[in-house]
Amino acid sequence: MIKIRSGIGYDIHRLKAGTGLLVGGVKISESLMAEAHSDGDVLIHSLIDALLGAMGQPDIGELFPDSDPQFKGIASLQLLRRVKEILAENHFEILNIDCVLIIETPKISPFKNEIKKNIAATLQIPQTDFSMKAKTKEKIGSVGRGEALECFSTVMIRSIM
Repeated sequence: MIKIRSGIGYDIHRLKAGTGLLVGGVKISESLMAEAHSDGDVLIHSLIDALLGAMGQPDIGELFPDSDPQFKGIASLQLLRRVKEILAENHFEILNIDCVLIIETPKISPFKNEIKKNIAATLQIPQTDFSMKAKTKEKIGSVGRGEALECFSTVMIRSIM
């Protein structure tokens, strides 16, 4: 019997001056960076939690704890590759992904195609199975003031046994 499951993920990180801000493994700013133990890629962190949740696995903080020095500064794409392996080990495949990135600045539209290609290639899914939207907070709250960025992700997966 085929099982279809869904998952929801969320992540937020503070922004600070720095050497590069990554979203979906793509550098979208040279002058900002996320405050994080890893590279702080909120889209990938949100996506990882959605995938893990759909499988009924522990969340990103349990699998890749910030108390473990091996994850200090790690590329989030590397963590996503490991989650792809966990999907296969548990006999699941991705049906679709939908992400909403919330950031005031910089604008995401110049980077959307590259982000889409990057995520699809990493997860070995068609680009048409990954959707991403970018929104602002209309200058409301910490994200609206440019102090943070956040992302929500939903996924659908199915068993392949």
